[in-house]
Amino acid sequence: MLKYKSIAVPLDTSKFAELALAKAIGVATRNESHLDLLSIIDTHQSNYYGGLANGSIVNSLVEDATEYLAELASQIKEKYGLTDVSTHIRFGNPKTVIALDFTREHQNDLIMMGATGMGALERVMTGSVTDFVTRNAACDVLVVRTNLDNEPGHKIESPFRTKMSQEQEDK
Repeated sequence: MLKYKSIAVPLDTSKFAELALAKAIGVATRNESHLDLLSIIDTHQSNYYGGLANGSIVNSLVEDATEYLAELASQIKEKYGLTDVSTHIRFGNPKTVIALDFTREHQNDLIMMGATGMGALERVMTGSVTDFVTRNAACDVLVVRTNLDNEPGHKIESPFRTKMSQEQEDK
């Protein structure tokens, strides 16, 4: 019987990414898999981060990502009892980091990710990360488009509560 051994879940604080994580927890539990939580600081959107020229900006982004992933890993261990979880922060273009670099380095045999984490304008400007990953990853890719009950077209809610997700809702 085919079992996935190592699942990568790219996370960008969006509800779709966190929904993909929730579904990945189920797959990891059933397959007794390792779970890699991945946050990528996009160095190719220099205008978005002010050129990443300021070291304090980079430090702040890394601290935020570290805190976010640690909160998620803690919730996964407490709520779901899954302990084979690692957190990772990478710099670079999310498309190539997810599809090529990270999954090769960590020998992931499945990537589970949300259908979208960007707004429509961002997708037009940068292209869809999900589209690139599904076309270029060497391993299987599962794109999450439905809610936790696998119902399409329903409101997407994240089952996780983090400081960052709360801040996004408050905006």
